[in-house]
Amino acid sequence: MNGNVFRNQTSYNRFWDGRNYLTVVITTVRNLTRCFLANSYRYSLADRADTDRIIRILIAILYATKNHLRAEWGAEIIPGTAVSPSTGNPTLTPEYSDLLPKGLYGCDDRGLGLVLQLTFFVEQYIKRGTDKGWFNAPQASQMHVQLNTMTDAYGRMETIRLTPIPIAHLIHQKQVLALFGCVLPFALVDKMNYWAIPVVSLVMFTLYGIDGIGSQLEDPFGYDRNDIKMDYIVEDIRSEICVMLEEWKRAAEQGNDMFVGRRLGLPTPNGR
Repeated sequence: MNGNVFRNQTSYNRFWDGRNYLTVVITTVRNLTRCFLANSYRYSLADRADTDRIIRILIAILYATKNHLRAEWGAEIIPGTAVSPSTGNPTLTPEYSDLLPKGLYGCDDRGLGLVLQLTFFVEQYIKRGTDKGWFNAPQASQMHVQLNTMTDAYGRMETIRLTPIPIAHLIHQKQVLALFGCVLPFALVDKMNYWAIPVVSLVMFTLYGIDGIGSQLEDPFGYDRNDIKMDYIVEDIRSEICVMLEEWKRAAEQGNDMFVGRRLGLPTPNGR
């Protein structure tokens, strides 16, 4: 039964690693958003529009990562749609069609994923910001490290998605479980008589249950109840970044610092 324990532990490790790598991507998006907004809100309208565009691209990276791990491609080919992995037909996904750069054409059909494609826009923005003096050299270097870390985490999640547990191991484990279930009654019947029936049933129910849990956790990026709640996580981060973006726009228009001053319709701390 060591094989059953190995399968379960390996599957849970895949689930836990997938969640951690998703956190790395989210943390990188948060860090880059903070750096971009904090260093660019006192410049021209064109520069602020460029920053607004790149923040939307960072949010789109989260959606593109989620869709890529679910084998749902094509959002950049047909705006607002993704290709269903089961039918191959476009399905409506309005969740991030408005975040992608205008005129973007996809390269999924040539093997380049949308996530990696969008990182080029982020890299170019960092270069423009450095040339304009928004970021000094150490800041730009750290941003590049952050971007590389996000790409690495994305690749590791892709590895989990595309590298299942070897089929030979799964077949052998099923065979061993079936053989064990056939032999166990004969080993217990002399001492337990009819009680061997419920005992064997309970033992096999437990072992096959453990095997089923391993099967559920093996691919943690889908839509099953036991999978990572990627939809809720991405939507929550989008809301968070949108609040920062709105506050950044307010600070740029009023000439204040972000998160300082009176918000429209809300009292200040002293009640005025």
